[in-house]
Amino acid sequence: MACRGFIMKWSKAEFVRSPNAVSRCSRLNQYQQQRCGFRREAKRTDTKTGNVTQQQTKASPPEAGTPGPPPPPKVRRPTLFRPLMFTVGFAGCSFGGAAILQYETLKARVQTAKDGEELEKLMMGSQDMAYWHDWWNQLSGFQRQLLLLVSIVDDFWSSLTEGQRTATGIIAINVAVLCCWRIPSMQRTMIKYFTANPASKTRCLPMVLSSFSHYSIIHMVANMYVLWTFSSGIVSLLGKEQFLAVYLSAGVISTMVSYVCKTATGRFYPSLGASGAVMAVLAAVCTKVPEAKLGIIFLPVLTFTAGNALKAIVAIDAAGLMLGWRLFDHAAHLGGALFGVWYVAYGNKLIWRRREPLVKLWHDFRSLGGRGSRPGGGGPGTQ
Repeated sequence: MACRGFIMKWSKAEFVRSPNAVSRCSRLNQYQQQRCGFRREAKRTDTKTGNVTQQQTKASPPEAGTPGPPPPPKVRRPTLFRPLMFTVGFAGCSFGGAAILQYETLKARVQTAKDGEELEKLMMGSQDMAYWHDWWNQLSGFQRQLLLLVSIVDDFWSSLTEGQRTATGIIAINVAVLCCWRIPSMQRTMIKYFTANPASKTRCLPMVLSSFSHYSIIHMVANMYVLWTFSSGIVSLLGKEQFLAVYLSAGVISTMVSYVCKTATGRFYPSLGASGAVMAVLAAVCTKVPEAKLGIIFLPVLTFTAGNALKAIVAIDAAGLMLGWRLFDHAAHLGGALFGVWYVAYGNKLIWRRREPLVKLWHDFRSLGGRGSRPGGGGPGTQ
């Protein structure tokens, strides 16, 4: 007991004064050592001198005053130079491609109209109703049902506005990406390329692909419903080709704004969804037609003007960004809305109305290629 009391006083003061000190009570059993608050070190190769064993005791970190674990390393904030250059380049290519697409579409329509008139002249008088009646009677029942189904689909497609037909293609892409999220073997690829995160190694390509990516069915349905509702208005204002350029550019620009806010606040988390691009469409229509009456699908009695709706949405997203709400990517929403307002007010004059030099250059290039492909022409490859 005397030895026990001595060891207790000794452990409370400084445990061991010398690391090479020899204790006569070093052979206490494990129970007594635990009672004294004394932990025995793991066995090492002992150095024996006669019958004396030298054992090194080790003080616990709190009593020895040793420092705690080192702090975690600081996360280096990513640079946004490459995403910024990608945003500028992609937006420029989108509007350039839209101008060329509009040129090709108009050219194809003119050619189709000419071919249709010639075909109608050839068919008049050469074929009568008896010919088509005999042709119909020669078809099987399955072929008739298939032709009727194709006719119904064609009638439905023709009844849609040009904006709704354009939105249908975008909705189809979003549905396909949503189905890919449900494939377990594609999860790693989907997270890498279809979610936007400034801290990720792959940052540029997801800025585009995440605008067509939804993991939640409710999220996708809400975004696509808004797009379908405003598609007719935006296409009637801008045209199909310009609308596609605005939609794609808005998706990348809204993601870039999200990157900036995440990097500034140090909150790095992945985002996905078409909300930024859809907000640009909504903001463009509401800015162009602020007096238009809007309503909520579940509350048809409640109506409000498009201008007030845009102000309320921007106010909610601004509050969510300042208060740090994480339910939505409010920075992307604000980026898309501001881009839509800016484009309707200034962007159309600065970008789209100055596309003539590019279209003329493309026309000259096509004309040169057409002359070169003719036999005996003076284009490349002729002698």
